[in-house]
Amino acid sequence: MTPTHPQVGAGDTAIRLAGVRCVLGRTLTLNIDTLHVTRGERIAIIGPNGAGKSSLLRLISGFLPLGAGTVEVLGQRPTGKAIRPLRCRIGQVLQGLHLVQRLSALDNVLIGALGRRSGWRTWLRWYGADDIAEAESALTRVGLSSKIDCRVDALSGGERQRVAIARMLMQQPELILADEPTAALDPQAAKEACTLLADTASGKTLVSIVHNPDLLPLLADRVIGVRHGRILFDLPVSVLNESHLGDLYAGTLTAELAGPAAPDSGKLPAQLRHVAP
Repeated sequence: MTPTHPQVGAGDTAIRLAGVRCVLGRTLTLNIDTLHVTRGERIAIIGPNGAGKSSLLRLISGFLPLGAGTVEVLGQRPTGKAIRPLRCRIGQVLQGLHLVQRLSALDNVLIGALGRRSGWRTWLRWYGADDIAEAESALTRVGLSSKIDCRVDALSGGERQRVAIARMLMQQPELILADEPTAALDPQAAKEACTLLADTASGKTLVSIVHNPDLLPLLADRVIGVRHGRILFDLPVSVLNESHLGDLYAGTLTAELAGPAAPDSGKLPAQLRHVAP
């Protein structure tokens, strides 16, 4: 399905992909002709396991090598010397949360300031009063004012998720990438986490990977269906229906039971075949 979203000016664009091809091993992981995300948009990415959803987020944040095409994020290409300052402008909430279990909630949130502070000061945990006040404010914003000094390993799963969101806020990001942010939560906690993430991301660009379609309205206004590394549809959440979901997930269980197909570098675009071993 051709995206119905209008083209926007460069200054309004948070993410622009054109002619993107990415190869891992001998597999064409991403094959995206075009994708535009406007600053301030809330986007959800859905699709079956192995569709390329996480690969797309890794490409945006510069962790997946680009085989061909163009990627621009917040006006920069995520390569070379530009990649570190660009990543400082991108907040991430990942499946594993990546919190330091033996540190307090406050110390974990303060790590979010690493991108704009010297590494040795962070390593020695020498934080200024302004940083501490900002971290405390972030924890209060996510409803953890009473847990500031608690070790993360003493918190519940939902509370740890809130610490991860507070750490992301500490980064002061312009773009937020959330990779299945509710994967380890029960249904009620998942809804609360989605609502909190959407509230804290207000005014920022938010791109989330979502497995539960019921959570889409909480996180996004626009949904992108990805299958076999391609964009199958790109449309408003309000018009997503069972037919779209059926097309997206059709045959998924059968394919998983059959196991992965043998890779074939001959099916790769000619300009990428040299990448495959």
